[in-house]
Amino acid sequence: MPLSAPCTAMRRIVATTLACALALACVACTPPQEPADKPVEPSATQLRNAIREPLDATRDTQKTVEDAAAQQRQAIEAASG
Repeated sequence: MPLSAPCTAMRRIVATTLACALALACVACTPPQEPADKPVEPSATQLRNAIREPLDATRDTQKTVEDAAAQQRQAIEAASG
């Protein structure tokens, strides 16, 4: 009977190993689940507006400066000639 204890232990180890292998095989075969919440995508419009606003303000300022320079040149020409 001394052989029955090691045989029982070996059977238990084999049964546990097979059960783990079967569980891993089942988990590997299931399709992945899709997330319930989709991440919020950044708005391209917001980014574009954040970039354009300072550029538009700079263009408006440049136009104002150029108009003032043109008026000044006209005033100088009118005064000198």
